[in-house]
Amino acid sequence: VALMGQVERAAAGAGVPLEAYLELARGALENVAAVGPAAALTGPVARGDDATLARHLAALDVTEREAYEAMVAQARRLLATAVTPAMYQREKVAGVAGVVVVDRIARLRKELDAARARGESVGLVPTMGYLHDGHAALIRQARAECDVVVVTDFVNPLQFGEPADLESYPRDLDHDAAVATGAGADFLFAPSVDEMYPERVQTTVRVAGVSEGLEGVSRPGHFDGVATVVAKLFAVAGPCRAYFGEKDFQQLAVVRRVVADLSLPVDVVGCATVREPDGLAMSSRNVRLSPDERRAATVLHRALAAGAAALEAGERDPSVIAAVMAAAIACEPLARLDYAEAVDANDLSVPDRLSGDVRLLVAARVGTTRLIDNMGVTI
Repeated sequence: VALMGQVERAAAGAGVPLEAYLELARGALENVAAVGPAAALTGPVARGDDATLARHLAALDVTEREAYEAMVAQARRLLATAVTPAMYQREKVAGVAGVVVVDRIARLRKELDAARARGESVGLVPTMGYLHDGHAALIRQARAECDVVVVTDFVNPLQFGEPADLESYPRDLDHDAAVATGAGADFLFAPSVDEMYPERVQTTVRVAGVSEGLEGVSRPGHFDGVATVVAKLFAVAGPCRAYFGEKDFQQLAVVRRVVADLSLPVDVVGCATVREPDGLAMSSRNVRLSPDERRAATVLHRALAAGAAALEAGERDPSVIAAVMAAAIACEPLARLDYAEAVDANDLSVPDRLSGDVRLLVAARVGTTRLIDNMGVTI
């Protein structure tokens, strides 16, 4: 009676004849009678069908957190009933089915060494978690190009100058597992701070040149922390292709310098910035913006567009281009400029006259949230 009541409600809600559900209901009852309630569950979570679940997650808009949270909650409720040794290993579905969550360096090394021994390539996507569609794009590219894909999820304390900024950085491992699964990752490496830095850090990787201007001025020591944790992640992962977004363009340059100078067996892949429809670069920090600040934050992209338009109109003086971008930022009352620069894209230097590959970069505080963005222009 209870089952038929649910069937009737489902049919009415879907707007289809009740008869269309009767065969399904009969099969469900027969399955329960034959194998018991837990084993009779037939959805992708219960039967361990990672590929189907990944497609379901991928069909959701990752910017709509309510949809992800609902699906993750449903998966976890099902797992509480359906997980048996014959169906799934609990470790396999930590957080949400599909991605293997690993929190130990030794375990990740073992998995990746085994993959390479099988002749498989490894793709690494380093992140600080709170994944959004920009991260998902990196994961999807890694998935298309590599046999095994690892997403790292570690909020690195070495790259935060202000303790309050570190403390307020958003974290949500279940959400990250859902995004990683939907984009096709195999492993989510989410170590603790003690796992990554079991003792006081005495070895620091410092990159001169490309790390010294722009963010290096505004955030002293930041790139030392970035270079150190990236070098450690590369040491843990071993030979791989590593995927980084161009939104953090200076960081990408620092990482490339680390790999080149230390002869690391890593191929660094830069991926285009993913933007919201109104041009705002996707960032984990965007969740801190109030509705008014969120609207104001688009001024960064408008400033870059103004700089690019000046370049296309024939202006070649980097100081003039910087002034154009700064003026655009100044027009937004909620934004406070940190820097605006036009540089050589290859080494981030400021030439006397712009030519070739140029990178426009801006940073500003919108309310209390500091945002960065950049744009490439070839002239």
